[in-house]
Amino acid sequence: MVDSVTRGCELVKSYEALRTAPNPDHAVVRGPGEVEVHLHVNGESRTAIIEPRVSLLDALRDRLELTGTKKGCNQGACGACTVWVDGRRVLSCLTLAITCENREVTTIEALSEGDTLHPMQQAFLDCDAFQCGYCTPGQIMSAVALLAEGHVGDDTEIGEWMSGNICRCAAYPHIRAAIRRVRDEGGPGDASR
Repeated sequence: MVDSVTRGCELVKSYEALRTAPNPDHAVVRGPGEVEVHLHVNGESRTAIIEPRVSLLDALRDRLELTGTKKGCNQGACGACTVWVDGRRVLSCLTLAITCENREVTTIEALSEGDTLHPMQQAFLDCDAFQCGYCTPGQIMSAVALLAEGHVGDDTEIGEWMSGNICRCAAYPHIRAAIRRVRDEGGPGDASR
């Protein structure tokens, strides 16, 4: 039987071999200190110097100064931090920024074009789909994705597919009305229009 000291030495050796492996197919260990992370956010290449354990949310807000994405619970329960990674909804508080290298990250800032709001943003205004507004960026990012995903059949389906986004002001009827409005007007289900 191999004792724990021998097994520990073998693990250290295998870790060291992986870390220094010249083969590009092997993962390269980075950290634990700060490292340079290259992100593609809202169509732009951006670089942040962060520890590998930094969440995408914190990298966006604190390093890249994109503060439209909100930090709510910081536990993945409220959806306020919803962004898209490669077109899919993700909770940025639970996503490590370093895992988003070579992937397209889209935040609420990308939806409008100058002073022209995305149809979903305009519908949220027109339908009074917010009160305090804190959850609104995450709600809008999820709502636009919801359209692209095709989950807008009726209020029950909309409610189910938006259930990961909590509104502490309980503006849910107005949020559903905004989503229905964009759906019924044939609005876009992505930021590209």
